[in-house]
Amino acid sequence: MNSKIKDFLISQSIIFIFTLVLILFLNYVFISYFGLNQENFIFVIVPLVIFGLILYLFLSKPIFQPLFKSDENLQKTVKETLHELNIPVSTILLNTQMLQRKIEDEKALQRLGRIQKASKDLLKLYEEMEYSIKKEIDNIDKKEFYLDEIVQNSLEKFEDIKKDIEIQKAIKSDVLINSDINGFIKVIDNLLSNAIKYNKEKGFVKIEFKDSILSFENSGKTIDTKYLFDVFDRYFQEDSSTNGFGLGLNIVKEFCDKHKITINIIPLKDGTKIELNLKKVLK
Repeated sequence: MNSKIKDFLISQSIIFIFTLVLILFLNYVFISYFGLNQENFIFVIVPLVIFGLILYLFLSKPIFQPLFKSDENLQKTVKETLHELNIPVSTILLNTQMLQRKIEDEKALQRLGRIQKASKDLLKLYEEMEYSIKKEIDNIDKKEFYLDEIVQNSLEKFEDIKKDIEIQKAIKSDVLINSDINGFIKVIDNLLSNAIKYNKEKGFVKIEFKDSILSFENSGKTIDTKYLFDVFDRYFQEDSSTNGFGLGLNIVKEFCDKHKITINIIPLKDGTKIELNLKKVLK
């Protein structure tokens, strides 16, 4: 266990025990002096409880303040470091693009292509880390965006891996969402990824928006009803032989809970349907 956490727990335990013993002693004194009955119960017990709470918070304040300050400094340092990381990576990417216009040697262009790809991967990692930090400190700005555009961009990402799976999309172009766009993209990507991963050969995925409900229906193996309450657990996988870490639906559920989006899983005879009620995030 981290030494700081250990010191914190020990300090809090000492303060709690001291406060509890003091309150029990005062309670004994008051009951001995006033007695205890229905008439004076509120006047004896309630003030002691309030006093104990105030005393505990007062004694804990010196312990909590350094922790809050340390956490604030850590967040500031990480954000500044990430910002500084973004600058050299962007510079590398910009210069490789400029060099590609001037160099004609095929091998040199291939090397520049690899450098460019690595730089884009670093930028993507930077964006992921920045988003994770903002999510932890609850500092994510909501944006307005069109549902159809987000779904279409997600479909393009999986174009190469969907193979012979037919994807049908029925979403009007004017459906406007007001939410955390990065988190929403993760939700769509995860649901689409699962719909493709757990599909069958020459199967299908139907994506539809109707009456505030965004649904993902896929053919293939259905979810066993006995696992319906487990699929959102972190690292849960019904089939351990499937590639992945079992994080997809946990990420989806976490986002939906935070943004008051109701999620519903419907086992079908030949596949699965997942519904998201977007009523709370529709513009």
